[in-house]
Amino acid sequence: MSRAFSVLLDLDGTLTDPKPGITESVRHALRRLNETRGLSLAIPSQDELEWTIGPPLIDSFRLIAGREHGEAGVAFYRERYADVGLFENRVYDGIPAALTALRAQGFRLFVATSKPRVFAERIVAHFGLARFFDRVHGSGLDGTNIHKPELLRHILAVEAIDPARAVMIGDRKHDAIGAKANHVAALGVAWGYGSRAELTDAGVATILETPDELPAAVARCAGG
Repeated sequence: MSRAFSVLLDLDGTLTDPKPGITESVRHALRRLNETRGLSLAIPSQDELEWTIGPPLIDSFRLIAGREHGEAGVAFYRERYADVGLFENRVYDGIPAALTALRAQGFRLFVATSKPRVFAERIVAHFGLARFFDRVHGSGLDGTNIHKPELLRHILAVEAIDPARAVMIGDRKHDAIGAKANHVAALGVAWGYGSRAELTDAGVATILETPDELPAAVARCAGG
């Protein structure tokens, strides 16, 4: 098992701001559900759909449209997201500099997202972030590892990471819950889509205000 300290970073709401692409693709999916299944679902605004950024999409669509329409909702979402929505996105200011500093400190960096890995890899490459990461980890299109506890368990095993030598960084409670389930430390970030109360209640050790705080916070977790 590697003794190098490993940093697991969420993608949506942590490395990039994906709001336009995710929320507009959710709106597209709801319209398609209405058209094809005779439903009368309301079509919320992008702002009203911010809560869908972070949790597994299947869970969100089951809440919005009912359990029986969850898988169809995800399929309709991907109609738009796979070609258009994933690039309606931007890297948060300060993230490239923070990743550069983390690499300079010798940390292993991994993306850990519930988003399908095939989409996450394209986003990371498109925005010039691939050079910072040892590997991008995400879920399968079939839903494998879609929840953070299972995803982190998979990453720890595949990458031979000692949980005591790792930290999970993200903007939603799901990141902290996944970390806790695998005995990994968790840091929250305030620039994403989770509230401070959500992150605190989920047990993050610290909430960072800006990306430039990342290198020092990780160094503290690593004992440096």
